[in-house]
Amino acid sequence: MIKTLSVCTTAVALVFSACPVAFSQHSGGLPAVETKTANSPENTPSFAGQTRVAGVKTTASYEGKVVTSSLKLPWGITSLPDGRLILTEKAGNLRIVTQDGKVSEPITGLPAVHQSGQGGLLGIALDPNFSKNRMVYWVFSEPGNDGNLTAVAKGKLSSDEKKVEGATVIYRATPAYKGNLHYGGRILFDRQGNLLVSTGERSDLETRPQAQSLESGLGKIIRITTEGKPAANNPYAKTQGARPEIYSYGHRNVQGLAFHPETGDLWENEFGPRGGDELNRIEAGKNYGWPLITYGIEYGGNKIGENKQQQQGLEQPVYYWDPSVSPSGMTFYAGNQIPEWKNNLFISALSGMHIVRLVLENNRVTGEERLLTEERQRFRDITQGKDGALYAITDQGRLYRIAKK
Repeated sequence: MIKTLSVCTTAVALVFSACPVAFSQHSGGLPAVETKTANSPENTPSFAGQTRVAGVKTTASYEGKVVTSSLKLPWGITSLPDGRLILTEKAGNLRIVTQDGKVSEPITGLPAVHQSGQGGLLGIALDPNFSKNRMVYWVFSEPGNDGNLTAVAKGKLSSDEKKVEGATVIYRATPAYKGNLHYGGRILFDRQGNLLVSTGERSDLETRPQAQSLESGLGKIIRITTEGKPAANNPYAKTQGARPEIYSYGHRNVQGLAFHPETGDLWENEFGPRGGDELNRIEAGKNYGWPLITYGIEYGGNKIGENKQQQQGLEQPVYYWDPSVSPSGMTFYAGNQIPEWKNNLFISALSGMHIVRLVLENNRVTGEERLLTEERQRFRDITQGKDGALYAITDQGRLYRIAKK
C-alpha cells in the first residue's frame, strides 16, 4: 500500500490551494484512523463496527483548494442555483461567495442575533423553489428578556442581493434560557417541502433533562412547515401534552443533518460530552437517549448519570467517537467525479480538525477516512456544490473546494 503526496515546500504547504494532495492506496482493511486512548475505554460498543471501524483511503487523486480565507467565523453554507455559495457568519452576516473567491458585502435585513459563546447566525437553507420565490430560511440564537433561544426565520433575498426582505421569525424552540451553549442550528428541507431543524438542550445540568421531555423544544429535531406550523403526520401530533412539532428527541447538540441521496433516510450527528460524539439514523418518534445513555463522560471526568450506555427503548448510535472529533455540518456525496465516494458521508470535524469520510453499507459504518488533516482547520460545515465538488468552511475563515484532481 503506497501513499503518494505531491511535493511542496514548507512555506507553500501552509496554503493548501497551492499544494493539492493526491492519494493512491488500497481502499480497505486498514487500521482504524483513531489511535488515541478513549476517555472511557471500559465502555464497550453495542455491536461490531460501532466505533473505531477499519480505515479506508481514497484511491482517486483529488485536491483541496482554498477559495477564500477572508470569511469571519462562517457557520452554515449552501449553494445558489447558479453555483455560487451563500453562507452565514456567526456575528449575524449573510454573504455570497463566487467560485473564484469573491466575497460579497454583508446582506442586510436579518434580525439581531445573540452572539455569545456558541450563539449567533447558524444554519441556512434555500427554498426548493428559490429560483422563483427567492426565499431563504435560517436558524439563529435570538435574544430576549427571559434569556435566549434557537429560532428559525425566513425572508426573500432581494433581486440585487443586497438585503433580505420581510424577515420573519416562524419558530422558537422554547423555553428560553440564560446561557450561551448548545443551540443545535442545522436546517434542511425534506422531500415534502417541510423544514427539519435541530435544537440543543443548552448544555447545563438544569436544562439537560429537557432533551427527554416532549413538552420542551430543547434537545430535539423538529419538523415544521414553511409557516412554522407542525408538519402533517408528525409522530406526536395527537399525543396529549407533547409538542406536535417534535420529530425525534433525546438529543444533546445536533449540528449535522443530511438526507441519504438514495434511501431518503435522515441522518444526524451530535456532540457528545467528553467522548461519545454520535452518528444516528433518525426515525420519527424515536428517543436517542441523551442524557440517560451515552458513551461519553463529563468534561471534568465524572460519569454521567447512572453511567449507562444501553437502555431498553432508547436508540443506539450507528457510530460513535471517543475521543471526540466534534462533528458539525455534514453532507452525503451524490456526485460522479469520484465514484468511490458515492453515497459516502462527509462530516466537518471541529476539534478533530479534519473532514470525516464514512463509508456506509446497510446502515452501518464500514470504513472511516480523515481528509485535510494537514490543514489544521476547525471544519464547521460542508456541502456539495452545483459543480459536484465539496465545499467546506472553517472557523478560521476559509472556504475549501474539494474535487477530483
